[in-house]
Amino acid sequence: MPGHRQNRSAGIIALALFFAFGAVASGLTIFLLLFPGSGIEPLWQLNPKAHQGFAGMGHWGVLLMLVVCVACLTASIGLWRRTTWGLWTAVVILVFNLLGDIANAAFAHEYRSLIGVLIGGIMLVYLLRHRYVFGA
Repeated sequence: MPGHRQNRSAGIIALALFFAFGAVASGLTIFLLLFPGSGIEPLWQLNPKAHQGFAGMGHWGVLLMLVVCVACLTASIGLWRRTTWGLWTAVVILVFNLLGDIANAAFAHEYRSLIGVLIGGIMLVYLLRHRYVFGA
């Protein structure tokens, strides 16, 4: 039965937590964009390039991060509950991320993004190989 713990593998738990972290991180980004100068503003020092990019996007950056936050939260909850919609939400997110990493490597010569291609590819293969857990 989908709600029982014994059917939730460590890999599925890890992926659900990964997407939960993505929801928290994107939610925090939204807060930082909406409330510049807040007490947690120094967090941008972790990734000043992201701050510069999002600041240049204006409200579109907030909207983008809202979409990412909702998608990650949906994937996390769906994976945790082992639902088909959770599986496919996670797959779509990973595919978009892979395409973005490949584009960054190819066009912006950000070759560090190839690490993301490897990790995202491994997560994608894992989910697709274990899709039976989600009834897919």
